[in-house]
Amino acid sequence: MPRNGYAPVGNPPARDSLELASLASSTPSRHTSRSSSPSGISSSRKLSLENEDPLANDTPARPRNHGRTYSVSSAFDFGGSLFPLSTTAAGYTSLGTPINDSLGDPELERNKTLTYLNGLSLVVGLIIGSGIFSSPSQVNTNAGSPGASLIVWALAGVLAWTGAASFAELGGAIPLNGGAQIYLSKIFGDLAGFLFTWCAVFVLKPGSAAIIALVFGEYVVRAAVGADALELNVWINKGVAVSGIILVTFLNCVSTRMGTRMGDGFMVLKIIALLFITVVGIVVAATGFTFKANLSTEWKETPWFAGTSTDPSAWAVALYAGLWAFDGWDNTNYVVGEFRNPTRDLPRVLHTAMPLVITSYLLANTAYIFVLPATVIASTNTVAVKFGSAVFGPIGALCLAIIVSLSCFGALNATTFTSGRLVYVSGKEGFLPSFLGKIGMHGQSAGLGGSGRGGTRKGVWGKIKDWAGDEDGAVGFTPVNAMVFNGLLTMLYVAVGEFGTLVTFYGVAGYTFYFLTVLGLIVLRVKEPLLERPYKTWITTPVIFCCVSLFLLTRAVFGQPLQTLIVLGFVALGVPVWWFRVRGREGKKKEAFGEGAGWRFWRRWRQ
Repeated sequence: MPRNGYAPVGNPPARDSLELASLASSTPSRHTSRSSSPSGISSSRKLSLENEDPLANDTPARPRNHGRTYSVSSAFDFGGSLFPLSTTAAGYTSLGTPINDSLGDPELERNKTLTYLNGLSLVVGLIIGSGIFSSPSQVNTNAGSPGASLIVWALAGVLAWTGAASFAELGGAIPLNGGAQIYLSKIFGDLAGFLFTWCAVFVLKPGSAAIIALVFGEYVVRAAVGADALELNVWINKGVAVSGIILVTFLNCVSTRMGTRMGDGFMVLKIIALLFITVVGIVVAATGFTFKANLSTEWKETPWFAGTSTDPSAWAVALYAGLWAFDGWDNTNYVVGEFRNPTRDLPRVLHTAMPLVITSYLLANTAYIFVLPATVIASTNTVAVKFGSAVFGPIGALCLAIIVSLSCFGALNATTFTSGRLVYVSGKEGFLPSFLGKIGMHGQSAGLGGSGRGGTRKGVWGKIKDWAGDEDGAVGFTPVNAMVFNGLLTMLYVAVGEFGTLVTFYGVAGYTFYFLTVLGLIVLRVKEPLLERPYKTWITTPVIFCCVSLFLLTRAVFGQPLQTLIVLGFVALGVPVWWFRVRGREGKKKEAFGEGAGWRFWRRWRQ
C-alpha cells in the first residue's frame, strides 16, 4: 500500500482515528485526561506515558524506514479500548514503545533482544514437539489411507499458515507482547481480551504444556529402562515430567538469552532429527536394508488411497489432530514487543517456519509409511521408536526415544518462554494480580548483576553471567513471578492427568479465539483501511482461516455437545470474574484519583 512521508515538525499531521478517539474522551477544563479504558485500570502502556511529555522538544522520535499513513475518518469506535499510535509531530513511535515508566518498574519491551533466529526457534521449537515423533495415529486412523493422511497433514499445515500470516499482519500493526490477548482487547474491548486470558492462562497453555511434559517424562523413562519395557507406574513418568517443568522454568527465569539459546539449539536438533528420519526412510525404501528381515512392503503393494474415509466427521477429526500437531504458530506474537525489528522479522519468521514445518512433517510421515505397516502407524503412540526399532533394532529405538524426549523438552522450553510473557502482560494490564506483571523476584530490582553493555566481568561467576545473562550481563530480567505461576499450573495439570476434555477445550475455545482474532483483522481492514501495516497479507487469507475455523467449531459442537457445553460454561464463568476483577474497579479508580486523573498525555493541548 502507498506510504506517506512524515509531516514537517511545524505542521503536525492529521491525527488518526485511534488518537481522535482518545482525544474525544478528554476533559478540556483539566490538565489531565480521563483514562480511555472502560475497565478503569490504566494499561502499562498508558502508564509509561504519564510522567513525560512526549511532545516536548527533547523527546526523541524513533526513526522509521517508511512513512506513516493516517485514517482521519472512521466510524469504528476504538475509544474504549485503544490508545494513540502516535506520540510526536516529527515522527511516530511504535505502538506500545515505553517512553517513561512512571511506576519505576522495568518492562520487557525495553529489553529488545530477540532476533529472527530466536523467533524462528520459538515457532519451530513449539510446533515440532512430540506429535510428529509419537502419535500421528489420529490422522491416519480417521483419514483411512496413507495418501489421505498426507493430504490431511498438508491441509492442516496450510490452514495453520493462513492463521500465522494473519497474525503476522496484526503483530506488525500492534507490536506488543501478549498475542491474541492484546489484539482482542484493542479491537473488541477488554472483555474479549480477558476471556482469552481466562482460557489461555488457566487451561490452554498449562494444559498443553502438561501434555508435552508427560510425553517428555515417558520417553525419558523409556530411554532409561528400555524402549520395550512393560508398563511402569504412571507416577514415575509424572515425577520426571514435573522435574522437567521445574528445570525449564528455572532456566527461563535466569535470563531471556538462556531461554532463546536453548530454543535455538533444540530447533537445530529437531530439524536434523526429522531430516535423519526422512533420509533413512528413503534409503530403506530404495535398498530394503533394515535390522529386521521382514520389512513392510505395503507402500509398494497397496494403493496409497485404498480405504480412504468418506465420512466428513472423520476428516474433521483428522484435521483437528493435524492442527493440534501444528499448534504453536502464534508463539512469536506473544513476544513481538521484545523483537529488535518486529515489523521485519515477524513475517519472515512465520513465512519461514510454516513451510519448513509442513515440509518436514510430510517427509517424516512418508518415511514412516516406507518402513512401517499402516496398522502399526495407526495404533502406536510411539511411532518414532517403532521406526528406530524396525531399522536399527534396540539401539535405534533407544536413540529415537532420547531424540523425542529432547524434542519435547525443547517444546516445553518454547511454551514456557511465551506463556510466561502472556501471564506477565495480563498482570500489567490488570487482568491478573499485579505481582504477576513484575520483572525479577518480588522486592528485588530486576537485572541486578550487570556491569553495563559491553562490560567485562571477571571470575567464574562473571563468566557465567556473560554466557547465561542478557547482553549487559543482567540475570533475572525476566517475568519470574509469571513463569513460576505458569509452572505451578502446569504441574497441577500433570498431577491431574486427565486430558480427554482438554483436546475438546482446545478445539472449541482455542479456535473460537483464533477465529475472533483473525476476524478482528478483517474488521480493521474495513474500518481502518489506512492504519499502518508494515506487513499486509492477502484478504483471502483471513477469510479462508475464518471459514475453516467455523466449520471445525460446528463439527465439534454437533460431535461432542456435552463437552462443548462444559467449555462454554467455563468461558462464561470468566464474565463475572472480569466484572469483579476489572470492570468493577472503575468507580474505585475515579474515587481515589479524581474524575480527571490518570493519563496526562494530552496536557500540552490544554495549556
